[in-house]
Amino acid sequence: MTEREILIKVKNGDTVAFERLYDCYWLKVYNFAQLYIPSSFEVSEVTQEVFIKVWESRETIDENKNFDGFLFIITRNIIFNYSRQYFNELNFKMTALRGIENLYDMEEELDAADLREYINCLVDQLPVQRRRIFKMSREQNLSNKEIAELCAVSEKAIERQITLALKFIKDNLPLFIVFMG
Repeated sequence: MTEREILIKVKNGDTVAFERLYDCYWLKVYNFAQLYIPSSFEVSEVTQEVFIKVWESRETIDENKNFDGFLFIITRNIIFNYSRQYFNELNFKMTALRGIENLYDMEEELDAADLREYINCLVDQLPVQRRRIFKMSREQNLSNKEIAELCAVSEKAIERQITLALKFIKDNLPLFIVFMG
């Protein structure tokens, strides 16, 4: 069967002919995509996308024209879209990292003594048992198991109390940052 005959059958929805077309061209698309995309997984994804697009636009295939050109245009467009998406994601991640860096810079400017004092005030506001457990963990450096034995409760209960204490402190730190800023 000639390429033209395969293309006519694909154009008419013949899946067996499409499989044959795929077998003939997938490596060409894969190798071309490898020039622009570093990850072999993503190259495989792009290759699959190209052939999905070929199938979806099969009715526009001109069996009298060079199929390589048609395939090249689809492959190029999908690689461009992939690259655009990749750079947008990269830009978003870089923006997020810059935001985190700015947060760290602001935290470094805070006076450590004032911050420690504020955290101590927050710890003092905790319920008695939670405060006791938190101090054993942070000030006495006891393990959850040791604290559980001293308090005659499960390790899970200790973990829960420490988690709640940390959440309370974390939720109230922005007030300190705003106040100090």
